[in-house]
Amino acid sequence: MQPRDLSDHIAYEAGRGIEEVARELGRDPSEFVKLASNENPHGPSPAAVVALREAASSVSSYPKAAHADLTAAIADRWSVTDDQVWLANGGDGALDYLHRATIEPDDTILVPDPGFAYYGMSARFHHGDVREYALEREDDFEQTADAVLECYDGDRIVFLTSPHNPSGSTIPLADVEQIAEETDEETLVVVDEAYGEFADRDSAVALLEGRDGFDAREDVAVVRTFSKAYGLAGVRLGYAVVPDEWADAYTRVNTPFAASELACRAGLAAIDDDGHVSRTVETTENSRAYMREHVDAHVWESEGNFVLVDVEDASSVAEAMQARGVIVRDCTSFGLPGCIRITCGTDDETERAVETLNEVLADLNLDANEDGDGATDTDVDAEVTDT
Repeated sequence: MQPRDLSDHIAYEAGRGIEEVARELGRDPSEFVKLASNENPHGPSPAAVVALREAASSVSSYPKAAHADLTAAIADRWSVTDDQVWLANGGDGALDYLHRATIEPDDTILVPDPGFAYYGMSARFHHGDVREYALEREDDFEQTADAVLECYDGDRIVFLTSPHNPSGSTIPLADVEQIAEETDEETLVVVDEAYGEFADRDSAVALLEGRDGFDAREDVAVVRTFSKAYGLAGVRLGYAVVPDEWADAYTRVNTPFAASELACRAGLAAIDDDGHVSRTVETTENSRAYMREHVDAHVWESEGNFVLVDVEDASSVAEAMQARGVIVRDCTSFGLPGCIRITCGTDDETERAVETLNEVLADLNLDANEDGDGATDTDVDAEVTDT
């Protein structure tokens, strides 16, 4: 007996961990810094750590009370009803629930290219198909309604990522509204705001509720996560904020007790830990600015907790940096073989990453040319992969 045909499915390629790399190279893990997975450099919310310890003895119970408390806290944060909050096992779990509630066999979704691979993976799990709209490198990965609508063809879901991974670009809410207005009545526009805390932008939740001058919409949903700004990637906690009309669907599509007792207790503590989030955002802003000013290659402006760097030959640069103890993300898996993505770290981590990258660029015989704003363009003497 064999599983169903999975030939159209691809495995998700996560950033490599310190232990994995150290073991492979036969080195001590303490020699490495990992800036490949957009994790919080300050670790989890301290309030969440306390909550996790206190909740450890209660994990024999199902998380019904904790689930309800956290749902209410999130709803209060966004001024929506409790029924509009769909808790999930990470932001990717929320994507799964939206697909379960929306996709019929052979429906299509429209996703950004480059973009988060799990949009397409999840749709295919639910027997949907995937179409793409391009975010052009030559246009600095600018996101506009026109670029999306030119590719739209009655797709069941349109995915927008704001801030976008891996570029860090965002899309104005007016463009989100235009996309929702000009797509079919049965098209859901999903705005993935996994990195939303790091952007100087209002959340698309405003479109669901008709705030800030927008009309209330029934065709927009927003996905958020506790993994990034709150530092809870390891407990897997995310959620979707959905139109009020979707409230009844959650109980029909979610897995029983969608988020664990520990995740719910950690999230409930972290959501009020504004000090930890503020510190994380400030560190991110400083790190982004430092890398744009000091990296000897072009660094795109970013509103995420990472930057995208043009290095021409990503695999060579990432491998050389890894050998020197700095793990970054080779963006070949995003379809950008000439780019690496560097997570914003602490001051020391960021300075080490920049110093290491500049040394690698010099050693690989890359000539940096100032472009006027502290960023640079690079030319490679040897043959590299064309992007």
